[in-house]
Amino acid sequence: MKLQIRFRLNGKEQELFAEANLTLLDLLRERLQVTSPKRSCEEGECGACTVLVDGMAVNSCLMLGVSVNGRSVETIESLGATTQLHPLQKHFYEMAASQCGFCTPGMILAAKSLLDRNPDPTVDEVKDGLSGSMCRCTGYVKPIQAVLAAAREMRESLQQAGRESLP
Repeated sequence: MKLQIRFRLNGKEQELFAEANLTLLDLLRERLQVTSPKRSCEEGECGACTVLVDGMAVNSCLMLGVSVNGRSVETIESLGATTQLHPLQKHFYEMAASQCGFCTPGMILAAKSLLDRNPDPTVDEVKDGLSGSMCRCTGYVKPIQAVLAAAREMRESLQQAGRESLP
C-alpha cells in the first residue's frame, strides 16, 4: 500500500506516494535521487545515512519515509554552496577533517544539529555529538577540531552582526 507524503526537503516542498515500509534513506536515494546520505551498516551504527529531521540528526536507514510527512528534512545539500561554504564545511576542508568523504555528510549534519542547539560546545560535547558517526580514514581528532573551529567562527560572526546592527 502506498501512502501520500508531503514534506520539505532542503527547503523545497515534496509530494509523493511511497510504500509504508520504505525507509527514509531509500526514499531519498531511490525516489528523490539525493545520494549524500550513504547506505552502509543499515543498523543505525555508522552515521553515514545521517540527515536532519526538524533539525535533529537521525539515521535515515532506521526511519520510515512516511514518518517525515509534514516535517522538514535536510541533507548536506542544504548547507553551503561551493562558492559559499557553511563554516562546518569550510573547516572540515581546511583542517583535512575528511579524507574519502563517505562519512563526511553525516558527520557534518550531526555537528550542525549539535551547534544549532549548543553554539559553544566543549570537546566532550562535540565527541558526544559525533558519537554516532564512524570514520575509518581520519579518526576523530581533526573532525572534533573542525567542529570547534566552526563553532568559534559562527559565534564570532553572530557577535559581529550584533555589533553592526547597533545604532
